[in-house]
Amino acid sequence: MSTTISVPPQLLLERILTLEIVRVTERAAVSAARLRGHGNEKGADQAAVDAMRRELNKMPIEGTVVIGEGERDEAPMLFIGEKVGAGIDGGPKVDIAVDPLEGTTLCAKNMPGSIATMAMAEGGTLLHAPDVYMQKIAIGPGYDKNVIDIDAPPEDNIRRLANAKDVSVHDITVLVLDRPRHAELIAKIRATGAGVQLITDGDVAGVIHCADPDNTGVDIYMGTGGAPEGVLAAAALRCIGGQMQCRLLLDTYSKRNRAESMGIEDPNFVYQIEDMVKGDCLFAATGVTDGSLLSGVKFRKHVIQTETVVMRSVTGTVRYIKADHRQFEKFHLD
Repeated sequence: MSTTISVPPQLLLERILTLEIVRVTERAAVSAARLRGHGNEKGADQAAVDAMRRELNKMPIEGTVVIGEGERDEAPMLFIGEKVGAGIDGGPKVDIAVDPLEGTTLCAKNMPGSIATMAMAEGGTLLHAPDVYMQKIAIGPGYDKNVIDIDAPPEDNIRRLANAKDVSVHDITVLVLDRPRHAELIAKIRATGAGVQLITDGDVAGVIHCADPDNTGVDIYMGTGGAPEGVLAAAALRCIGGQMQCRLLLDTYSKRNRAESMGIEDPNFVYQIEDMVKGDCLFAATGVTDGSLLSGVKFRKHVIQTETVVMRSVTGTVRYIKADHRQFEKFHLD
């Protein structure tokens, strides 16, 4: 005997899905964590993808994956355009952005900072970004709109931010992905007297760090990373405050053609957060390995422990959820 849900879709987004997406990232994180330190990036990613897909397909939604894993990494995908959810009558139509295992190398090497993450928004409100690189700059909340400019030299952005914070440039810390392509950027940052904090992977978490500089020590994020991760980070910043500017790097005909097929008409357009995440959105991330943002999965004798952050943009609510999972078989059989 089937049942239908008569709760209005907007209430589902508010009252049910806010906590339901926690289950999705928890399951993905636990599945990936079983392969921590095994050196198997593809295997850990596949485990996270499979767990996330299973859980998404239990949710009372009509979901479309608009940001998924992409061709650049040749990874097992929750692919762009994939339909997920139980499709129950009355369930909301939603856009979904996923990174089932951000920091696959971090997980494979059991290094800090790997997370399972996703965002969910009202249908038609998330940017449909192709899997290309994206130039990014981000700061936390509380600043005038003109403090950062993606087209300004890094030294100008650092000085503007220092002035806005009423501190010396030497007190500013810039988070940058440790990549050869950023060598010139890092040199310019250090030439100003500002500090650089390098991360090997995980620029979704990296962008989130700049929203809470008092606790993370990170004031601003700069550099080039994946466009899918950029949209996920924008969803988080929309929930917790902050500014972000991004530009897709469409440097080949095939990339421009793919972007055009996804509705992107101006290849040089500078995206603000509101351009990437237009409506009410939810964001969740569960730690896979221990990091400064979240604790990783703990496998105890009688319990599996997880830590998740879940956010909602319309209320600005941020919840940290520490959970004890006692029915181990659920994580093996679901």
